[in-house]
Amino acid sequence: MKAMLFAAGLGTRLKPFTDHAPKALALVNGKTLLEHNIRYLQRFGIYDVIVNVHHFASMVEDTLFENDDFGSNITISDERDEILETGGGLKKAAPFFAGQDSFVVMNVDVLTNLDLGRIIDAHNIDYPLATLAVMNRDSSRHFLFDNQMRLCGWMNNKTGEKRLSVDKPGLQPYAFSGIQVLSQAVFNDIPFQGKFSLVDLYLHLAKTHILRGYDHTGNIFIDVGKPESIEQAAYLFQ
Repeated sequence: MKAMLFAAGLGTRLKPFTDHAPKALALVNGKTLLEHNIRYLQRFGIYDVIVNVHHFASMVEDTLFENDDFGSNITISDERDEILETGGGLKKAAPFFAGQDSFVVMNVDVLTNLDLGRIIDAHNIDYPLATLAVMNRDSSRHFLFDNQMRLCGWMNNKTGEKRLSVDKPGLQPYAFSGIQVLSQAVFNDIPFQGKFSLVDLYLHLAKTHILRGYDHTGNIFIDVGKPESIEQAAYLFQ
């Protein structure tokens, strides 16, 4: 199995660190987020990884070169000319996943003890287009699921905006963890070009396809987007 790490973002929430370096190289207990997540994927037998780069791209490339890709086989998806966001970044990386029935995609700035093998097994039961790792936790935005954990919509809790792909009563909110298992067929119906988010893609696909949530509430999970999050992560992740 192969995986993608999203590492191209500007990391504005981690300023002033990201004024001089990419968020992927933020340190938690002396290891970069990039290394933490490459090694996380290795624990589940995933050694072929594509990493997209934009913000301080050469620093990410140099770190990988100097550390022999931390023991994995790393391919770079170069977004120096234009950052493509998560959806556009995935679409650009599509050739890397040719021949793969399914693959893992995750943000470089999340740390978790989620058993990746279990979400992969859950995905392989019926191969939905996507299986999204989600939790019952506070968040400014939530995906909305029915009682079969089928993705039906999304809401912004700050603005009240709600976008429904499938209109059903009793939808339940779950916060997305930035980790997903995708089927190769996800590339068959992408109407967007250039820069777009995976949220937009998933809400489009959910109108006509099955995308499921995988509830891993109870796991350790940290979105390492702010300096105080790094301090918290240092207590939990070695």
